[in-house]
Amino acid sequence: MKILAKLTIAVVTIFVLLQFLRPSLPFGPTTTEIQAPPQVLHVLQKDCYSCHSNEKHLSWFDQIVPGYWLVRHDILTAREHLNFSEIGSKPEAAQRAGLFEAVNMIQLGAMPLPKFTALHPDAKVSSEELATLKLYLAPWGSTPPNATGVSGDDRPTAGFVNLTAVAPEFNGLAFDPGFETWKVISFTDRGDNNTFRFILGNDVAVKAARAGNIAPWPDGSRFAKIAWQQVTGNDGLIHPGKFVQVEIMVKNGRLYKHTAGWGWGRWRGMDLKPYGADARFVNECTSCHMPVRGADDVFTLPISAAKTNAEEVLNNQAAALPPGLPYQPLEWSAITMYVDRHSHTLSTLFGNDEAMLAIPSHQVGSNATVAYQVGAVLALVTWTERDDPHWFGARIPMTPRSIEFVRIEPQGTANTYQYFSGTETHPQPIDVQVASQRKSFVLNLTPAALP
Repeated sequence: MKILAKLTIAVVTIFVLLQFLRPSLPFGPTTTEIQAPPQVLHVLQKDCYSCHSNEKHLSWFDQIVPGYWLVRHDILTAREHLNFSEIGSKPEAAQRAGLFEAVNMIQLGAMPLPKFTALHPDAKVSSEELATLKLYLAPWGSTPPNATGVSGDDRPTAGFVNLTAVAPEFNGLAFDPGFETWKVISFTDRGDNNTFRFILGNDVAVKAARAGNIAPWPDGSRFAKIAWQQVTGNDGLIHPGKFVQVEIMVKNGRLYKHTAGWGWGRWRGMDLKPYGADARFVNECTSCHMPVRGADDVFTLPISAAKTNAEEVLNNQAAALPPGLPYQPLEWSAITMYVDRHSHTLSTLFGNDEAMLAIPSHQVGSNATVAYQVGAVLALVTWTERDDPHWFGARIPMTPRSIEFVRIEPQGTANTYQYFSGTETHPQPIDVQVASQRKSFVLNLTPAALP
């Protein structure tokens, strides 16, 4: 009994002494809160401010060491990523981006942290509260600016950037100058920030996607996510405008074991300037991708006909082009894309190898017509759009609606035009005048600007 008593006294003494090992956790008032309706602020204050603000919302049991140490770490990490007490000082676009990311974290079940809500059930976000945030953000409530006066050519006055001389990211990830030749994995129409995305993959990634071998992605897989601002053309369609950035992910489980197995990099502008101030920018990448940890930290649903047991990891619907087509455009390179908001469709222009030879090595986004040579074939694939299950405010291809082919014939022979509906394996009859208009439309689509 004496031994048990001594042990009890020792444990209590150590516990009491530990309470004095309490690193500071600064608290303070909200200085620049986001400007939002009261119902939106209520949701944020109730469900997010405990960790993502400077205000003190600690329960009594949060202040007991050693639990306090874990709470302190979580709060400091949360504030660094998103602080609702200071977010109002940022540009409006950055504020919206922060809210969109928060909504995605919530709808994917990553936030609030399950371990936090286990002890703080009041912080759980109800479906009604999530709907309130989504309604406020309204990602499809605005129209991109008109293309008039907007140039896709944003390269430095000194000339085109030398892709082989682009500086590595601050974490040491080297830029890959061959990204422009990689094949398409998917496309994204982003209503949250009015941008388009091409998601390209190297040979390893493309092979893995076509086989459904993405759980996890094999080492050596590389992705390039290319972004453009959206502009509204004179035709009423929304096209790629100014080049924004390219993000690259490189899979190497051993080399990047501390960053979820991926190397991360982002280069912005036509001069491809590395993103961030130092190597800590990677924390933004890993924390943003955390909700899709079960998909190997990849948001994209590759367009692939492969079958897997997992749900929402491949986009089989978009890959379901009619069998028996004269060409397989999904195996070609992408030239540009556009969306039609009225019909809720997304279209991508693909080109075979002969067509890609006519695309300038530096696609400047000018209005000049590309001079495709004999043997070049263009394919315009149109899909209906659906909401991206991994990102609120984004849409991705769904059901194929039509496939149009234009083949460049020898001089003196009319270029060939074929139209396939989304389900028919044979070309559909098209009025001669309509076919002529469609040929002209396809041939005059401007390639998306690239560095």
